[in-house]
Amino acid sequence: MTCDPPIRLGVAGLGRAFMLMLPSFENDPRVELAACAAPRESSRTAFVQRFGGAAYDSVEALCGDPTLDAIYIATPHQMHRTHATCAVMAGKHVLLDKPLCVTLEDGEAIAQAAERAGKIVIVGPSHSFDAPVLKARALIDSGSLGQVRMVHALNYTDFLYRPRRPEELMTSEGGGVIFSQGVHQIDIVRLLAGGMVSTVRATTGQWDDKRPTECAYSAHLTFAEGAFASLTYSGFAHFNSDEFCDWIGELGHDTDPTAYGKARKALQSVQTPQDEIRLKTERTFGASPAPAVPAHNEHFGTILVSCDGADLRLTPDGVWVYGHTQRDFLSTPLDAIPRKGVMESLVAAVRQSQNPIQDARWGLASLEVCHGILQSSEVGTDIRMHHQVPVRRTEERKNQI
Repeated sequence: MTCDPPIRLGVAGLGRAFMLMLPSFENDPRVELAACAAPRESSRTAFVQRFGGAAYDSVEALCGDPTLDAIYIATPHQMHRTHATCAVMAGKHVLLDKPLCVTLEDGEAIAQAAERAGKIVIVGPSHSFDAPVLKARALIDSGSLGQVRMVHALNYTDFLYRPRRPEELMTSEGGGVIFSQGVHQIDIVRLLAGGMVSTVRATTGQWDDKRPTECAYSAHLTFAEGAFASLTYSGFAHFNSDEFCDWIGELGHDTDPTAYGKARKALQSVQTPQDEIRLKTERTFGASPAPAVPAHNEHFGTILVSCDGADLRLTPDGVWVYGHTQRDFLSTPLDAIPRKGVMESLVAAVRQSQNPIQDARWGLASLEVCHGILQSSEVGTDIRMHHQVPVRRTEERKNQI
């Protein structure tokens, strides 16, 4: 999709999320980083030095910039309602870093604000934009494999032991693994199984008093179309499930098996919350270099899809199709633009007013599953869903087989 002139994008928040999007922004000529808002003056100064444009000390001022076409919101989860509604009310389309927000009430408010303003909120990046996931969904859409019957998703990481701000260890503020990591897995599984989760049954784990939030979960989802799914995630893990993905990391870079325990070793130097905040700040824009362009597509652990006619196994480099009598590998070559699915959705929203699958209502449905996991673990019963939306077929997916 061409885009001339480039989309002028404002960035709200210059922390770790922006750093992970930066290779995509810098390698896509359709987008110009034109302005920013961040609380740290050093980050704002570094942005202007690198990209030019304007720098604001508030998101509200950024949203009021009449030269901008869209806003990328990468602020903490609990601020998403305020910032997203401000942006759409100012007439801007929004790329809102997952999750949509923390509470269902805030999620409904974001969706309604976008609908009233006639603007699009894209909830991402999430791993449901990854090329192998979209390839698998396109195969399912083709009808050649029959119905999806079962999905299995598994991922083990050291997520909880990477540097965290205090609110990132508070479930009520969107901390822990459910909102930050579970939403990736939920998005992927919903996309592959049709979107419409009926019930959630789950158990969560809190196993470290020094990190007082959910560190792991296992969930069973049923879907309106008849499929069911198991989702397991650990951010407490000592095992690294990159080992199951050919030692390719979540961001598409090769994992070094000899760097075992790196996160926990770094955390041993932390004596106070301020020490940990400082470590977190060292990973933000202006304090560290942007990640290199990866060699593979991103992924979120092991994903297996059971269909009538074949099983699908997603890898960072493509999709294995295990049919009745033979198996085939369908490659998904890495595009020159990392996270191209996210960028395509942004361009389509701004230039064609085209909603992606992962819009505000989709984000609200995935957020509802997050809350279902927490609630089910607390009460020990199935939790029925009420805010689900189906997967809509897009023109882009029709061409991905």
